Amino acid sequence: MIPRYSREKMTRIWSQENKYQKWLDVEISACEAMAKLRKIPKKALKNIKDKVSIDVGRIDEIEKTTKHDVIAFLTSLTEKVGEDGRFIHMGMTSSDVLDTAFDVQLKESAELLLEDIDALLTVLKRRAFEHKNTLMIGRSHGIHAEPITFGMKMALWYQEMQRNRARLVQAKKSISVGKISGAVGTFSFIDPFVEEYVCGKLGLKPAPVSSQIVQRDRHAEFFTTLAIIASSLDKFAQEIRLLQRTEVREAEEYFSPGQKGSSAMPHKRNPVLSENISGLARLVRSYAVAALEDVALWHERDISHSSAERVIGPDATIALDFMLGRFTGLMDKLVVYPERMLDNLNMTHGVIFSQMVLLALIEKGTTREVAYAIVQRNAMKSWLEGLEFRDLLEKDPIVTRYIPKKELAAIFNVKNFLKNLDFIFDRVFKNKK
Repeated sequence: MIPRYSREKMTRIWSQENKYQKWLDVEISACEAMAKLRKIPKKALKNIKDKVSIDVGRIDEIEKTTKHDVIAFLTSLTEKVGEDGRFIHMGMTSSDVLDTAFDVQLKESAELLLEDIDALLTVLKRRAFEHKNTLMIGRSHGIHAEPITFGMKMALWYQEMQRNRARLVQAKKSISVGKISGAVGTFSFIDPFVEEYVCGKLGLKPAPVSSQIVQRDRHAEFFTTLAIIASSLDKFAQEIRLLQRTEVREAEEYFSPGQKGSSAMPHKRNPVLSENISGLARLVRSYAVAALEDVALWHERDISHSSAERVIGPDATIALDFMLGRFTGLMDKLVVYPERMLDNLNMTHGVIFSQMVLLALIEKGTTREVAYAIVQRNAMKSWLEGLEFRDLLEKDPIVTRYIPKKELAAIFNVKNFLKNLDFIFDRVFKNKK
């Protein structure tokens, strides 16, 4: 059973209610830390925790006047708490709240994306072993090269997604930091214990040093990682699109009963899921560019990164979550046509064995240049006239001088290409999920 992608959970992470709740979690944790330092009376802390709550409508109303979302947020809290509200945000700056909360959101997003990747890995592994021995032609430059198996293609994708998983784990680690160090990161009016306490409670680590903000190279790493994952999905989706072309039709997206492919042409079965993924990958890659632009800010900070992050934070994570879920479902139901793969493999009349003949001639004593010329001459005749490559070789006196027909027949065995398939699968899947 393939789990449904977590779009609703991901969307919830980026909701206004959850954003303000994360801000509140930072503020309450800071109050708790300061109470432990006896900077805030315990009675005041209890009153704050008992009375504060999130009112998105009221925050928005106040912001119309303040033109500052954090001040509007703090004002709404003070309205509920009363006199003890003066203890909220003591010694802190807006970015202490914004950056620490934002990184919690990114961390939680990464955890959902890792679940998505694990679901995709499970499907790719199943399809890899299902089609481990399903022969198909490998292509370079879009032209027939030598045989592979469809399972080997899936193993290749599986290994790439393993690398993407490792990248995301590292990016999650890089982004899982917070800062509660004041206006320019000097802890001038707040004890470093507060930062350590808040970050520990929220599952983050304190940034070893910060300015007014957490440094944006961390965020650039995170969003670039999302872009790499999206690009891998784009690569896989593009392959499905190519394999589904009518002239190829070796695999295609599942076409459900009642599904329609075109308003004008009732016969159409289009790779729309793959095309969706390729299109969204372009967006996710563009968000990485925005994150890279955010690295260079003025002095201890400016605010040029803020507007971009309010878009790329939710958009990149929600889009990639959707893409991973969509591609997992696509691969789970992908229709594979082994007979068509064999037909296509055989359509070039055996020229795919050219390298094996080349090497056999070299082993028999010819120079590489001479062997290449002999094989290419016969291969080109096969290509142009549609003749069987093996028949041409058997009629070539130069070839038969070196390779008897019996040995030539043994060369034309497709299993020769796949003798190390088990070795490849062991390397990819041994001790893996």
